[in-house]
Amino acid sequence: MSSFTQTVVAAALLALGAHAAQAASVVKVDGSSTVFPVTEAVAEDFQKSMKGAVQVTVGISGTGGGFKKFCRGEIDVADASRPILKKEMEACAQAGIKYVELPVAFDALTVVINPKNAFIKQLTVEQLKKMWEPDAQGKITSWKQVDASFPDAPLKLFGAGSDSGTFDYFTEAVVGKAKSSRGDYTASEDDNVLVQGVSRDVNAIGYFGYAYYAENQGKLKAVSIVNKQGTAVQPAPAAVLDGSYNPLSRPIFIYVSEKSLEKQEVRDFVTYYMKNASKLATEVKYVPLPAKAYETALEHVSKKKLGTVFGGEAEIGVTIESLLAREAKL
Repeated sequence: MSSFTQTVVAAALLALGAHAAQAASVVKVDGSSTVFPVTEAVAEDFQKSMKGAVQVTVGISGTGGGFKKFCRGEIDVADASRPILKKEMEACAQAGIKYVELPVAFDALTVVINPKNAFIKQLTVEQLKKMWEPDAQGKITSWKQVDASFPDAPLKLFGAGSDSGTFDYFTEAVVGKAKSSRGDYTASEDDNVLVQGVSRDVNAIGYFGYAYYAENQGKLKAVSIVNKQGTAVQPAPAAVLDGSYNPLSRPIFIYVSEKSLEKQEVRDFVTYYMKNASKLATEVKYVPLPAKAYETALEHVSKKKLGTVFGGEAEIGVTIESLLAREAKL
């Protein structure tokens, strides 16, 4: 081999090596649109701190969609607006995917209407159920059918798609069974689509994570929800902290695969996430966990505490205190 050829080959190998190193420095995240604002904020700050050495891609395919990719080993981190379910746990187990479950913040799942809607001040869970239960499909099409005091105006529904963890949580909390919903509504895993829909129709109602309401308060009006104690409560961080915004208050999570944690860039990203989650969750209008929760999460990462503190079942009404007690036992 001539010296020129050797030089060319060496340069090509160096280029390949550099390309491989560059390709290795990508952290792939996908899943919940509710968790997306926090993860996106973390990803932006983390990438700046790494001076471009690591790229973080953040997709939105819904919690269910994210877990499908996660359990196929296609992504490093899954954003989830509910805990992992039994069927997802089984899919991950079959593929040999083990994971660390990390709570990120609490969300006030928010029911929104058009700001020009003057007749809705508050809603009960029973009224929401009447709108959203499977039996309502094709039958409950007017606001007056929900409550006689409401006008005879068309009921336009916007809600999370079936791959969304918000869909699972809302249907469990309101209808009484996860994924039990009428099908004749405008559905999307992308909450921005729902924001646009409700903001353009005076008779519309929809639901999604609080961050999307907070970001669009000029276009939307949040509905007070009558809680289990009979009090009408507005979605707000204080109502999440004191437990009064029930049953629509919920923890949100990221899940990181054990195998991905072997990669320095993933470990660095997750560590950065837990160290900055409180500040960035607050910035996007979610309720941060106490400092101890993030310390515990970092311990779980370093010790690779695998699994979930939930039993693979949908749960409603988990408080910050009960979540911390569970996390401590993992």
